[in-house]
Amino acid sequence: MKKLLQNRTIRWGIIGLGNIAHKFATDLITIPDGELYAVASRTQENADDFAAKYNVPKAYDSYKALANDSLVDAVYIATPHVFHKENTIMCLKKGIAVLCEKPFAMNAVEVDEMITCAKTNDTLLMEALWTYFLPHYQYVLDIIKNKTYGKVLKLEADFGFYRPFNGEARLFKKSLGGGSLLDIGIYPIFVALSILGEPERIQANATFFKNGVDSTCNMIFLYPNTVSAILKSSLIEDLTTEAIIYCEKATIKINRMFHMPTTVSIIADGKEETKEFGYNTLGYNYEAIHFNQLLRGGKTESDVMTFHFSRKLIKLLDDVSQTINLKYS
Repeated sequence: MKKLLQNRTIRWGIIGLGNIAHKFATDLITIPDGELYAVASRTQENADDFAAKYNVPKAYDSYKALANDSLVDAVYIATPHVFHKENTIMCLKKGIAVLCEKPFAMNAVEVDEMITCAKTNDTLLMEALWTYFLPHYQYVLDIIKNKTYGKVLKLEADFGFYRPFNGEARLFKKSLGGGSLLDIGIYPIFVALSILGEPERIQANATFFKNGVDSTCNMIFLYPNTVSAILKSSLIEDLTTEAIIYCEKATIKINRMFHMPTTVSIIADGKEETKEFGYNTLGYNYEAIHFNQLLRGGKTESDVMTFHFSRKLIKLLDDVSQTINLKYS
């Protein structure tokens, strides 16, 4: 039975208290109808430290303990990729709505299991790909949908930064789903999918660290009528981290760090105009507000980040992984 949430604050929990959890918590506490009520880590000390920083009433030393708290309405799952399915299903079975960090899971099979569990338990589930909900990205999608500058001819998007290799760090650990593709390559792929849809063919190649984790991934998505998307992710070089959409009558550029709050430039008729969006948060509040609205409305699926879209996104990640011969245990 769904909880009645129309007339009270939604009580949130966070499972996994790494860097992204801090960012989400920072923005969540700015939302009037949401309260960060509980957090869970693998150690009580870490949970207590996080709770003290954000004035959280409950701090648990296990994810299961948080899931067993009947007062939790929604949970943000920010654990390493390989645990997304397990943590999501655990919460869904308790009737807790789940906002799970991207990538939704390690592969399409796991994503299907999660979606099936959500439907079986009649409980809200959504992939937390925050970029979809940012005003600047919705602005670009509206331009594309309305064909303001004609059809899209080509798209370029990359995401890359340099990090010294550390085989013990999550980002470089294959057993935790580390590597450039799943961690940051998902963003350029997301841009291609949300703007151009599913490609007809994929070309891809990659370089690898000595432990088998991909250090770079170069991708070309091929569409009808010679339309293409040139995509790249890297953990060994700083890239522009821009998304550029070439249309018939203009070029649309989502400026540096396109996946987070930024600006959009329109280049047309020899002139360039840049639009600001007045951001005053890190940007995670937009997906949280959307999620709260779904939860209050008794919805079990987002009309923006749909199950269908998440399935297509993970399939593309699977297809690229197969193309570059990247395998996880």
